[in-house]
Amino acid sequence: MRIALIHALKHSIVPVEASFARLWPDARLMNLLDDSLSADLARDGRLTDAMTGRFLALARYAADTGADAILFTCSAFGPCIEAVARAHAPMPVLKPNEAMIEQAGAQGRRIGLLATFAPTLVSMPPEFPASVEVVPKLAAGALAALDRGNRTDHDRLVAEAARELRECDLIALAQYTMAPAAALVAEASGRPVLTTPDSAVLKLKELLRA
Repeated sequence: MRIALIHALKHSIVPVEASFARLWPDARLMNLLDDSLSADLARDGRLTDAMTGRFLALARYAADTGADAILFTCSAFGPCIEAVARAHAPMPVLKPNEAMIEQAGAQGRRIGLLATFAPTLVSMPPEFPASVEVVPKLAAGALAALDRGNRTDHDRLVAEAARELRECDLIALAQYTMAPAAALVAEASGRPVLTTPDSAVLKLKELLRA
């Protein structure tokens, strides 16, 4: 199976490839990166029709290469990805977080949602079922540290933020870039931790091999 991975942050590529290597090594991957998407969203503060058009263009390119499924890896663009899913049905098109949200809803009722990109904490909570209480938390400064190439500081800041989510049933790491910090988050919070790439890979594997 050929899986197209579409990224709005360059830091997402390594974590999702690591999840595929562990959980579905036979999948053939292709990566499309447009890191201006996240920069433009941060600048504009909202999703626009033009942004949706850019997502549709990227997805058309991926489909034209013969991809069997598309996985987006940036969690702040839910409505854009929904438009892609409608346009390319019945091809599996996954939001980066939908599989993890399904898992979280099945495992807990008070979910700590930890992010390093502030717009994610606006777009993602409404995607959880109404029966779930989402407790959002921004790991301030972590993404800037990663942009400077400092993974150690990024992971430390994420783990420090997780300490404020100890009263939750579990912690969901909202972005692919955060997955390498999962063990530190679990240690700091004492809570089970879900990551978006692991959940997404397992769901795609199930959908395409059913």
